[in-house]
Amino acid sequence: MHEQDSTPNGNPTDRGRRGFLSAAALAATSLVAVSGAASQAYAAPSAGASALRRNPVTAAVTQTGRRRLGSLKVSSIGLGTQTMPGNLYGPVTSRNDMVALIRTAVDQGVTLFDTAEAYGPWESERIVGDALRPVRDDVVIASKFGWDIDPVTGARNGLNSRPDHIRRAVDGMLKRLRTDHIDLLYQHRVDPAVPIEDVADTVKDLVAQGKVLHWGLSEPGLQTVRRAHAILPLTAIQNEYSTLWRGPEENVLPLCEELGIGFVCWAPLGMGFTTGTMSPYFQFTADDRRTAFPRNSRDNLAANMPLVQLLQDWAVRKGATPAQIDLAWLLAQKPWIVPIPSTTRLSHLLENIGAEEVRFTPAELQELNAAVASITIHGERLPPAALAMTGVEAPPRR
Repeated sequence: MHEQDSTPNGNPTDRGRRGFLSAAALAATSLVAVSGAASQAYAAPSAGASALRRNPVTAAVTQTGRRRLGSLKVSSIGLGTQTMPGNLYGPVTSRNDMVALIRTAVDQGVTLFDTAEAYGPWESERIVGDALRPVRDDVVIASKFGWDIDPVTGARNGLNSRPDHIRRAVDGMLKRLRTDHIDLLYQHRVDPAVPIEDVADTVKDLVAQGKVLHWGLSEPGLQTVRRAHAILPLTAIQNEYSTLWRGPEENVLPLCEELGIGFVCWAPLGMGFTTGTMSPYFQFTADDRRTAFPRNSRDNLAANMPLVQLLQDWAVRKGATPAQIDLAWLLAQKPWIVPIPSTTRLSHLLENIGAEEVRFTPAELQELNAAVASITIHGERLPPAALAMTGVEAPPRR
């Protein structure tokens, strides 16, 4: 029921990794130059992304793999934009740099860009809209509704997926994204006060109006997935998934395979942990929200370091980086899995998309799967209030 456009396994190749290493080295000292070049390349809209002028610093790393989320074709690795407003992991260099980074991602073959009204709030969508307007027809934009956000203060006042609220939220998204349609619209979290059938019927109307093309659910309950899919077939489920958090393997991934639904991984790098940059001695800044996550306590970071060591060992073995091993591991699990790592740095963007060049033989994948499964992860993945909003079943329709 799923279509595979790129094969995650096969004989290893060093072409992409050599390209990544040389390009990343240049990128580390050339971010400003690249941002300026990217802005110039988009100064006037072109006929398509292929016509845009390429920067020699980044040209060595280009993503070519494509996958299917249901009937929607996307790049094998997308780009998450949650951190781009600068209020999640800490401040970013500048808004212009974030726009330039997204435009560079398009140049490098990324076609899936993930945002949400809650990111910022609203600012992530504005950044994505400004960045992608010149190439709107060449990319896939995913966004999410479901929060009751105060229009003045931006404060979240709980969940709200009532039909009238969904319609207002989507109209706001279209303005911020500077487009007339959203390619993939998710319910950000299941609203325990609104039947999922009411949500699905509302999205179905938006599809009929041409405002939405595909839809999905984020962190939903299993029966809610079935009920939603029966009203309007789902294109994707978006859940956290990485070597650090493998919860979807038990029930969610088998359900996606059964129903022909694609799977999009948020936090595919464990919010930075599996990159090898975090340790018990890692100093979070005062405005880094990761400090609220139990998994990131000093004791739990120390207890989970065997996973980092495993990824580092495999990185040496495959001539890659730990982040690339984690992303390549995800790609190798199913051909309809698409990770969307979020980043605000050009070097990390190039590193992430270079992961599609890391290949595992069947024997290597079996060995790596067994090694990952043997490691016990300590600490909850989310704060208690956020964790309570995952796996929720919508109420029945009366």
